Amino acid sequence: MGCKVDTLIERHAPTVPDPGYESVDEYLVARWTGADGRSADGYKALTEWFNKRLLKRMYEEHGRDVVSVHLDREYEVITGDEDIQRDELAADLAGDGLDIDELRTALVSWSTMRHHLKGCLEAEKDTSPAETDWEANTVRMARERAAEKAQSVLSSLTSKGRLQDADQARVDVQVKLSCPDCSVRVPFEDAVERGYVCNTHSEPDSEDPVLDRVRNQWSAIALPYTVVATLRTVLFGDVFLAEAVAFGAL
Repeated sequence: MGCKVDTLIERHAPTVPDPGYESVDEYLVARWTGADGRSADGYKALTEWFNKRLLKRMYEEHGRDVVSVHLDREYEVITGDEDIQRDELAADLAGDGLDIDELRTALVSWSTMRHHLKGCLEAEKDTSPAETDWEANTVRMARERAAEKAQSVLSSLTSKGRLQDADQARVDVQVKLSCPDCSVRVPFEDAVERGYVCNTHSEPDSEDPVLDRVRNQWSAIALPYTVVATLRTVLFGDVFLAEAVAFGAL
């Protein structure tokens, strides 16, 4: 017999943002263990991710707007203790046939997520110490967050009939750096690996040529402004040039 997570997956069929995974369980294990080559996530981060995906599906089942920026805010209210905001949201949810207390009860705790991963799925995690690369991890997390927000927007546009089959599109977010003196553009990862953005215009005497030589400019193609703004704020502040690209592969 499965646990609460199993029951919720079977009942509501939440989805994963990456089409490379066949199930929610596969995605959870990969994110927890870091088996996909990315930095591993903890129980609390995975619990919040799962709860928001679950809440999104429950909203969709009742025809409620699932734009990510609204979902994040409402999730905080549902799980928080602000009585005034909670009462206002409860009344709004009731209009869509949703009960705020039932929603909160449906959400899982981090201990339930731990049991699901280690008990139900029998997943094991390498706990040996490893070098951390917080800069690259920050870029990765910002890209994932931007992609999830864009996917939510596409789902909303599809449900409103404004963009046909947009929810089936694959969203890809890239971060690129641009030389301030020429047209050279390179992926963030490549620039970090080799230590410069542009070989011709790099300054070897600079304390950090990558930071010093990149202008604070942004270009966005096919992503909503809120997604780009979130990526910019979370990722770099006022340092890098980043390019976020979303494309559909139906």
